[in-house]
Amino acid sequence: MNINVVDELTDDCCRNAMENFLMEEEVLESNAPNQVDEEGMKVVNHLEDENLLQKEDEENQEEDKGGSPTNEPPNWEIKPLPTHLMYAYLGENETYLVIVNASLTNEQLERLIVVLERNKNVFAWSIGDIKGISPSICMHKILMNEGNKPVRQPQRRLNPTYKGVVRKDILKLLKAGIIYPISDSEWVSPTQVVPKKGGITVIISETNELLPSRLVTGWRMCIDFRKLNESTRKDHFSLPFY
Repeated sequence: MNINVVDELTDDCCRNAMENFLMEEEVLESNAPNQVDEEGMKVVNHLEDENLLQKEDEENQEEDKGGSPTNEPPNWEIKPLPTHLMYAYLGENETYLVIVNASLTNEQLERLIVVLERNKNVFAWSIGDIKGISPSICMHKILMNEGNKPVRQPQRRLNPTYKGVVRKDILKLLKAGIIYPISDSEWVSPTQVVPKKGGITVIISETNELLPSRLVTGWRMCIDFRKLNESTRKDHFSLPFY
């Protein structure tokens, strides 16, 4: 049997298998109810909107051209460090600040500084240097349970110190473009202020007992998403207490 005959038999076999498969698909589609996932279609249409994705990519490129960490060093906020850590500086005018191990020798510190200087463009020196993922690559949608009711929670009352922390963090996120103002959101989650934990120390109690205690180095803003998580579909991607 020559090769031409084998090719003809192979083509006939593949053609018959394909025709049978298509006939089975037509029968299944004719018997299945005509249902369309409206949420899925909206997401697909958004992904296929090339003009929108191209515009977003161009905006991201313009932001990248606007400046880099080496051109605009941030204003550093010097805070007290534990005894095993210390500050070190990078750049010609010592404009970039890093935290290193305080037990390093002078030679080890110099070698570390050389490596950090060579690769300083890799680090995000400010929150504005942290670039998000383009929607043309990946998008996330929060899926809600059927029959859920949106909840607009009121803001918790905060003392003046906590209000200052929230204001500072909000302005920082707005400036970096991570968040934006919105007035018609169906869901509103309250902000909360929690302490920043900077290690553990030992304190002496009134009865001369040694008790471990966490060091509080500052305060940070969080958003309480618990009400929102209760209404979302149960998966492995619930929003943390951010």
